[in-house]
Amino acid sequence: MKRKFADKENWIRVIKKRFKLKYVDNDDFKGYISAIYIDEVTEPLAKEVLGKKLLLADKGYMWMQQFPEGKNYALTTMVNDKKEIIQWYFDICREPKINRKGIPYFDDLYLDIVVLPKGELVILDGDELEEALKDWRYRYRRIQISLE
Repeated sequence: MKRKFADKENWIRVIKKRFKLKYVDNDDFKGYISAIYIDEVTEPLAKEVLGKKLLLADKGYMWMQQFPEGKNYALTTMVNDKKEIIQWYFDICREPKINRKGIPYFDDLYLDIVVLPKGELVILDGDELEEALKDWRYRYRRIQISLE
């Protein structure tokens, strides 16, 4: 399980960035919203999604993250330098928390969902989830055996 922080402090690819954070409490949303404005990168981040190469992080791009209270997901909206949405990326996770520095974070539960601007839906990391379940079952059996 990976712990992911809103400020992406250890994001090696991004050399220079600006980070903004705000708490929102209204009828539509309750939780933290953050934005990372990417000013300089060592190299762009590109991924293949549904047979198309998507450029996800580069100079001038912005990642907005929503950390809703009481929910088991975090949403990242990735926006290019033309202010166009590239994708919405849902991390299925334990309820987001706040660290001592006031930065939202979550423990990733492996499964991710990507929604593209034309409505295509992609489920990612199902293999990682299966592997984690197998590992958990193995550990659980070992505990049972040692208790007998």
